Amino acid sequence: MYRTPKILRCLRLWKITPTRMGFEPTRAEHNGLAVHRLNHSATSSCSALSMPLRFSSSVSNLRLKMVDSQYYLPNDIGVSALDCTEAFRLLSNKEKMYSHYLSRAAWYGGLAVLLQTSPESAKIFVLLQKIFRKQTPAQLEQVATAAGLSPEEYQAFLVYAAGLYANMGNYKSFGDTKFIPNLPKDKLKTLVKASQAFQDQPAEMEALWDSCSCLLFSLEDRQKQLGLGDKGITTYFSGNCSLEDAELAQKFLDLKKLSAYNTRLFKREKEGKACYEVRLASAVQKDCAVEGECETSCGSFNFEDKEFTVKRGDYAPLMEKVSFYLQKAQAYAANENQRKMLEEYARSFTLGSVDAHKEGSRYWIKDKGPIVESYIGFIESYRDPFGSRGEFEGFIAVVNKAMSERFAKLVSSAEVLLPELPWPKEFEKDTFLKPDFTSLDVLTFAGSGIPAGINIPNYDDIRQSEGFKNVSLGNVLSVAYATQKEKLTFLQEEDKDLFIKWKGPSFEVQVGLHELLGHGSGKLLVQDDEGKFNFDKSKVTNPETGEPVTSWYRGSETWDSKFSTIASSYEECRAECVGLYLCLIKKVLSIFGNEGQDAEDVVYINWLSMVRAGLLGLEFYTPESKSWRQAHMQARFVILRVLLEAGEGLVGLEELTGPDGKPDAQITLDRSKIHTVGKDAIHRFLCKLQVLKATADVEGGRALYDGYSTVSEGGPHNFMRLRETVLLRKEARKMFVQANTNINGDSVELKEYEGSAAGLICSFTERFQDDAEKLEADLLALCKKDFPCWC
Repeated sequence: MYRTPKILRCLRLWKITPTRMGFEPTRAEHNGLAVHRLNHSATSSCSALSMPLRFSSSVSNLRLKMVDSQYYLPNDIGVSALDCTEAFRLLSNKEKMYSHYLSRAAWYGGLAVLLQTSPESAKIFVLLQKIFRKQTPAQLEQVATAAGLSPEEYQAFLVYAAGLYANMGNYKSFGDTKFIPNLPKDKLKTLVKASQAFQDQPAEMEALWDSCSCLLFSLEDRQKQLGLGDKGITTYFSGNCSLEDAELAQKFLDLKKLSAYNTRLFKREKEGKACYEVRLASAVQKDCAVEGECETSCGSFNFEDKEFTVKRGDYAPLMEKVSFYLQKAQAYAANENQRKMLEEYARSFTLGSVDAHKEGSRYWIKDKGPIVESYIGFIESYRDPFGSRGEFEGFIAVVNKAMSERFAKLVSSAEVLLPELPWPKEFEKDTFLKPDFTSLDVLTFAGSGIPAGINIPNYDDIRQSEGFKNVSLGNVLSVAYATQKEKLTFLQEEDKDLFIKWKGPSFEVQVGLHELLGHGSGKLLVQDDEGKFNFDKSKVTNPETGEPVTSWYRGSETWDSKFSTIASSYEECRAECVGLYLCLIKKVLSIFGNEGQDAEDVVYINWLSMVRAGLLGLEFYTPESKSWRQAHMQARFVILRVLLEAGEGLVGLEELTGPDGKPDAQITLDRSKIHTVGKDAIHRFLCKLQVLKATADVEGGRALYDGYSTVSEGGPHNFMRLRETVLLRKEARKMFVQANTNINGDSVELKEYEGSAAGLICSFTERFQDDAEKLEADLLALCKKDFPCWC
């Protein structure tokens, strides 16, 4: 694994490989007209091979141009400030102090995402921090102008920097696609060298630039997206790991009853034999038992004739910061559940114990209706190519009481609504554990991106038998899904005004149903280590076959470990289908204040949004590897396929030429058939999804889900060609600017920033002022330690 000679070869190639970054397109040319950049950016990779231009026809050139636009953030990308002023103002001083220390823990932990994303992300982050700590974006603009950058080129640099901060790495959090600066490499190098940071520390800055500039611009095929093996880049695994290695490691972890959530896997050769290092995220770096634990999970083990070593200390300096601030927050906890929750979280990040985090999550579930809500840890497994390892995230938010009342009514109705779902009662949980379901205004959300709603914890055993919580992020929803008519694609003109009017209310209904009754429903059939079943094996019948069930989860097997690579998207699809299915019930619509014709319009726009999202999802499919890069968008494409297959004119999808003369498409939905043809189609599909999930039927689940996920050129719809149209007309996802909190004497102050790339940059440079140099040194040391694993 640690191949020093190879890293030196890489460095030599960086120096001898020519870089010929070409003409930079204007915004008008950006969506599909910038053919230069793909060819020239490829020459700046670590490979000495350049990419030949293989196509000569105008059609082929258009295809190449459209693919190119995926890898840049446009200069006019939306950037919005998350408003939490009023919510924060209403907090008591004690609650503000609690929020402040939790926010500090989240922000420091969120930096681990840089190390979870790509080998170069943390280095680029440090480069940007050093530049902007010395000069604000406004001050640096004068330097850029003097260095010969145009206003468009400098704005492109600011957008790139903001994008790296917002995504916590140089791959998009939604779609896992790499993005590179939208200006020539030599121009960026000139700006870096002209900066005050470079003037003050030329040797250090030169070395930092040299260490990351190659990968910063590289668009080699494997580096275009996140993935495992030859399908992309991942730092959850060393570069020599394959899917087979991931599967073997999962078997080992299951045997040792270790969760993969807070781990990474590194492989090396020792005397011709594969050896694996499972690294736990922890502040403590000792592998022996330490104060606070009875015994350690660390050590060396032989498994299937392979050596496995479990070690502590991944992201150690960051985990130490997280634990420190969680302990500080304990003094301001509102109750004993919060105090014990934070104690267990701190123990988890100190020792690398998922069991401690699970214990903290149990206290979190018991903390009903807090004014300040939070959750922190290695949570979502979307970006692990194998689907088992969690990305770090932490959020702190304030309850929006008015909106939360609606969600509380939905919770109260859950036991009436659950029997409406299309599977037999044996496939539903024995008891519905009523969760908290609140609408929150986000103060802090650290990680790679901000969702609209969350259902957590993700631990199957806790969700099944002890409970969970749902949150809807109100101030995110209010800005993320605001829609301008001129930017609405693939809809009929007569649908656009209705879409704009009801998109927000319909999405509120869908989020509520998706999180509470989607992720919160459904039973897993389990036989525990002692042979005890949580169902009557002699009586439970598979409704798809009419025969007794023949498969279930055993021992420490979980949903994620069994369904691995498809688990996240499959579950998102199941939850989305629950939302579509249950939004047809009048009582649900009434809870959200929708009656009569308004209710029907909400249903129509909810379903129309889903089929449109299914088409938009094609942006997140990679033809070269035949893989999907985003779990939710794959799920929505699957639903589109299911509804198209239903026939009878329910959904129409037509290719056409737009008013601008370029390829376009149009989605139609017959609203008169939603309650009949549409409902029946979702009923059948949703039942299959739940039964296959409940019975741990991986083979059947994969066959079903992979079949609908296929992006084909044949059949009634040429989805590969439609993908090119989607890329041509895609709109960049918004970025969010978040506030900072600072202690001033005995009080906590909130500092907010303008909704712009410059505002987003300033928020990050001011976020880590107290220990900036040490933090940057720690990040670079962590990079240096592991860089040979990917070179």
